[in-house]
Amino acid sequence: MRVLNTIRESRTDRLFMIGVYVFLSIVLVIVAYPLIYVLSCSFSSASAVIGNKVWLWPVHPTLLGYKAVFQYSAVWTGYLNSLIYTVGFTVISVLLTIMMAYPLSRKDFYGRKLFIWLLLFAMMFYGGLIPFYLVVKDLGLLNTRWSIILPTALNIFAVIIAKTFFQSTIPNDLYDSAQIDGCSDVNFLIRIVLPLSKPIIAVLVLWAAVWQWNTYFNALIFLNNQNLFPLQLVLRQILILNTASGGSGGMNLSPEQLIMFQNMQTLLKYSLIIVASVPVLFLYPLAQKYFVKGVMIGSVKE
Repeated sequence: MRVLNTIRESRTDRLFMIGVYVFLSIVLVIVAYPLIYVLSCSFSSASAVIGNKVWLWPVHPTLLGYKAVFQYSAVWTGYLNSLIYTVGFTVISVLLTIMMAYPLSRKDFYGRKLFIWLLLFAMMFYGGLIPFYLVVKDLGLLNTRWSIILPTALNIFAVIIAKTFFQSTIPNDLYDSAQIDGCSDVNFLIRIVLPLSKPIIAVLVLWAAVWQWNTYFNALIFLNNQNLFPLQLVLRQILILNTASGGSGGMNLSPEQLIMFQNMQTLLKYSLIIVASVPVLFLYPLAQKYFVKGVMIGSVKE
């Protein structure tokens, strides 16, 4: 019979671990409770939500909020626009990042240090909102889908992370062997580098998709056509501007209709938060197994 030798923890270590678990439990409650509260409100009646009767579980459960979401045409239009923006932005962003990061990871690339310094300079200094708007306007991108996809497609921080990943993961000997076999630089990138870079590609996809799905500021300043509004801008209108009725508010409504409208507006905003969060909640578990590895390897600096 094999005897396992274990190191006995001291009293100080046990107290420290208890403190760690207590602290993590408090953080879990702080993070999880707002999510549970919003989810419970989305399934509760409007009177219970307005009366602050919802604390943890749904009160007078109902699906009227979700029914209102699916009947609100602007939500479907915003959902479709957000999907288009997110997919287009993610594809272009990942392609641009890899196209810039891989050459910079090659030490035989002429002018490599100059380009790296230029990227760092551009990351540290920002021209401001007005020059940014004027550039987009002069390019003729205002009030088009490209104004949401192209201006911020290249993330310099992501380029630096991807460059470091390529340097630490793809050895020069592998490139030399492929070159001896007659493999060109493009074929080496497509057939060897990319298949070995699934962790960092997953990280880039997750970063780009989550950021684009949640952002609304570019749409707020670049778009005037409501048919091009992303879902987050529709959500902003409901949560902040209270324009769930398309901007008419409570005008020309009787008191009973106004109360009914306000109740439905309350349910709508909580339900819409949940509906807007679903794609992100499904995306992260798919990329989780690559995410930690990609970030840890890509974070190692020369």
